[in-house]
Amino acid sequence: MTDAAPAAAAPSTGEQTGPPTAELTIGRPAHGGHFVARHEGRVVFVRHALPGERVRVRFTDTADDASFWRADVVEVLEGSPHRVDHVWPVADALRAAARGRSAVGGAEFGHIDLAEQRRLKSAVVEEQLSRLGGTDRAVVVEPAPGESEDGLGWRTRAAFAVDAAGRLAMHLHRSHEVLPVQEMPLAVGPVNALRLWTLDLSGMERVDVAVPSGGGEPLVLLVPAPGTTPKRVGTVAASIDGASVGVLDPASGQVQRLKGRTWLQESVLGTDYRVTGAGFWQIHRGAPEALVSAVLDGLVPAPGERVADLYAGAGLFTVPMARAVGPDGAVLSVEGSAGTSRDARRNLHGQGHVSIVQGRVDAVLGRRTDRLDIVLLDPPRAGAGKKVVRQIAAARPRAVGYVSCDPASFARDLGYFRAAGWTLDSLRVFDLYPHTHHLEIFARLLPPAA
Repeated sequence: MTDAAPAAAAPSTGEQTGPPTAELTIGRPAHGGHFVARHEGRVVFVRHALPGERVRVRFTDTADDASFWRADVVEVLEGSPHRVDHVWPVADALRAAARGRSAVGGAEFGHIDLAEQRRLKSAVVEEQLSRLGGTDRAVVVEPAPGESEDGLGWRTRAAFAVDAAGRLAMHLHRSHEVLPVQEMPLAVGPVNALRLWTLDLSGMERVDVAVPSGGGEPLVLLVPAPGTTPKRVGTVAASIDGASVGVLDPASGQVQRLKGRTWLQESVLGTDYRVTGAGFWQIHRGAPEALVSAVLDGLVPAPGERVADLYAGAGLFTVPMARAVGPDGAVLSVEGSAGTSRDARRNLHGQGHVSIVQGRVDAVLGRRTDRLDIVLLDPPRAGAGKKVVRQIAAARPRAVGYVSCDPASFARDLGYFRAAGWTLDSLRVFDLYPHTHHLEIFARLLPPAA
């Protein structure tokens, strides 16, 4: 039930020595949801802006020894034609500034019209490919299948904080401070239909909600604060109607059932998957279909081929590839999370030609010397890294498929592949996180010519 999107960065601990505010002219977009400006020769990464705008900003990180500063827009002096009313008031930096606080995180592009969001994301991917991957490539960002015109109502997973009064809340950007919230416009309808903001959630530290992509009963996971009694947890669980409820241990990922079931059934292109508790799953309701289709169309696994699915999760890609190569083929699934690997075993039960290994990808690949026909990898935000790229290249596959949620780590790894003689053959970029800076990439890489 974890996001593909990262947690907010920790608050700065550097001493704030710079000016509190300044007027800046905004330049190009930068990776991470920022826009580049300069103040007295120093680079400033500004959030909640748009290229070409003249804005007043409040500096949030101004340590003298920092290589750059950070700032938030508090007033627009000369606006962009692509600026619109923010889709979520509590995430609107201008409204927040008028109240003397920061905005909540999670919708940092909500002030930008949707078409321009995608153009900005294209520019960021192009810049990362050129700077880190040594590749110049025009990029078009595609919407997810069935995307709404306003880009709302797509999140099937949402994580909430709880404030000191027991109210549903979310963290302010790069802060431990929380703000009470009600409806979350990026979430699918069943998340908001639970009306968790009407409940007394006292004693809880966090509340996670997941809904199957195709609809169905939600699963609510409670994370109690230290010292909360089982009786209090039970009272909160009993107040939640229309959902299964469990208790999540964040350290182990284990879920204790309180009512209903501790897993969700997902369905993608006619295939059912079981995803337990906090197990990873793509959060946009259309993401699984979009990515599975891209992988199959891009790699075209054939009967009898040998395939490795690295960072395989619950088997989103392993299942259709196992079907494509058939019993005469062989599929290796490698996943680091023990709980998610157990889901993969359930989802691939009875598939004798599939080997499911729980462990580190580099360790598993280091024990294998056989050749592979196809390698697919979907690493975490940090990417695969040089060692894994070298191991994949040594397996001499006819093609590598790379799924990534981070253009910087993808471009860096692409550079490693290119140094080994590989080429970027095809690239698709999907806007699976509207109103945020996040995106998803699928690339097909081809080996050096024999």
